[in-house]
Amino acid sequence: MKTILLGAALALASFQPAFGQEPCRAGTYAASTGDFVVLVESPAVPAPGLRYMFGDGRRGATSETAPPLTCDGGRVTVGGAVWGAVSFRETPATFDSVETTLKGVLIEPPGAPDAKRPLVVMVHGSERTSPIGGLYGYAMAAQGISVFVYDKRGTGGSEGEYTQNFELLATDAAHALEKARTMAAGRFGRAGFFGGSQGGWVAPLAATRTPADFVAVGFGLVNSPIDEDREQMVSEVRAAGLGKDAEALVSRLSAATSKLMLSNFTQGYDALDAVRRDMASQPWAAKIEGEYSGAIARMTNDELKRVGRARFDNVEVIWDYDAVAALRKLETPLLWVLAGEDREAPIETTRTALLGLAKDGKPFDVYLFPATDHGMFEFTTNADGSRSVTRITDGYLRLLGDWIKSDVRGAYGRAEQLTAKR
Repeated sequence: MKTILLGAALALASFQPAFGQEPCRAGTYAASTGDFVVLVESPAVPAPGLRYMFGDGRRGATSETAPPLTCDGGRVTVGGAVWGAVSFRETPATFDSVETTLKGVLIEPPGAPDAKRPLVVMVHGSERTSPIGGLYGYAMAAQGISVFVYDKRGTGGSEGEYTQNFELLATDAAHALEKARTMAAGRFGRAGFFGGSQGGWVAPLAATRTPADFVAVGFGLVNSPIDEDREQMVSEVRAAGLGKDAEALVSRLSAATSKLMLSNFTQGYDALDAVRRDMASQPWAAKIEGEYSGAIARMTNDELKRVGRARFDNVEVIWDYDAVAALRKLETPLLWVLAGEDREAPIETTRTALLGLAKDGKPFDVYLFPATDHGMFEFTTNADGSRSVTRITDGYLRLLGDWIKSDVRGAYGRAEQLTAKR
């Protein structure tokens, strides 16, 4: 699953600290009210600028014109108030999974050891970037949660080959939780997983491989990657104001390309050719993307037979993965947060499945943030229909933190709880 990364390009302006001031330093800074901001280095932000993210979801770069904070070395000022630096306890670690050594870090909040503090393992999306030193781990820790982040296999400091095989990634995540439990022994209470985007497929599966007290998921999917592709294309034609005939046509395209994916590009060409013929007269067809079907339709059969698998199926995705089966095995509490207008991971099938499982008695809490896209981003819509993300919606990070701490109370921005309160 493609993700909208926090490192997405921003329009950056030249920034120079005021005379006598030092540039901002990476770290987490908190107010007496509990508000916080995380500052990290990012390849997308030229030095000495840093990426920032507030607890309320505001995000950007310190090198912007008039950022909402000022720095003077180890001090950060927000709205005229000085926020103090938070000194986390960070312990590097390595652990083995399926004969592969993976690298991680345990981040623990400051203060005396707390045997009731929750412990969460961050499960990755499809990105290849390292979460170590990233925004989300510190944003969780700033809310009083111990956090274990690790480089998935084939990325960062971890060995192995990059993969999107959910079974293998779930095994890695299970071993990560076992390692984190050992490292934090005597200093945590409930322990579980958080997975974002593609991590929504992996985290619940990991919780069936090792004991877990909770699973939290943000903007993930319950349906399969094949269904994701189809629903993305349906979302595209709906956004373009096209009718049911267009929906039926892209659904046929998805059915044809799924045969190619499931057969390692040996079957499905006749069906694909038939869809191509019907699409040829549609002016909108050339702009259809989906997860992969649009690109497949624009390649020749000879190209697909030669390089299709290398181009589209080289990371061992389980295309027809049955996420509902994994969720049916779960008896642990689960939080699932949906982005109401998610173009990357359309929510209709996921919402229906989750609410059905909750109705059947599963201890699942489902929330939706309206007018948000993948990544729980608020956005503006451009003249051509594309979107420009602005910020993470207010309340999302707090909801994750409070739910993991079993302390959900009050409102969380515009969040709507779709399941009955427990």
